Amino acid sequence: MFTLPENFSTATKANFEAQLELMNTLSAKAFEGMEKIIDLNLNVAKASLEETSAAAAQLFAVKDPQAFFTLSAAQAQPTAEKALAYGRHLASITTAAQAEFTKAAEAQLAATQTKVVSLVDELSKNAPAGSENAIAFVKSAIGNASAGYEQMTKGSKQVAETIEANVNAAVNQFSQSAAKVSKAAKK
Repeated sequence: MFTLPENFSTATKANFEAQLELMNTLSAKAFEGMEKIIDLNLNVAKASLEETSAAAAQLFAVKDPQAFFTLSAAQAQPTAEKALAYGRHLASITTAAQAEFTKAAEAQLAATQTKVVSLVDELSKNAPAGSENAIAFVKSAIGNASAGYEQMTKGSKQVAETIEANVNAAVNQFSQSAAKVSKAAKK
């Protein structure tokens, strides 16, 4: 039979190790996300520099003002499309990173909750007579904390989904506007 200090010591050590594992997991996910964003930005910057140089050379080679404006308008549409693609890719990276964070946090919470419930159950077996109310209170508090976390998680997911929907709507609206401008410039 375990004594109370040994139970708490074991639980504290397990909780600390679980938190350390969670921090390592979240840090790794954060670095992966940042790595993807940096890679995306470097590729976009490199492609943009090359395309800008080529576009400038084409524009400088044009002698007719009408041809200059036609060529400028023709180059605006692909640029807008690339900006939209960049925004979508960036949103995809951040959404994936957020999903990984949520998944890791939920897994950690479930594991920690299981350990805490197990500890409380073990303590209740060895608890002195008359402590049933205190143990029931602790179990109730754990249940309430879990329910609160679940509600917070649902709310966070709804906020993330709303933000993603708003970004997609803005991107689509920008895309339609850019297409209209491009058509008008070609006329």
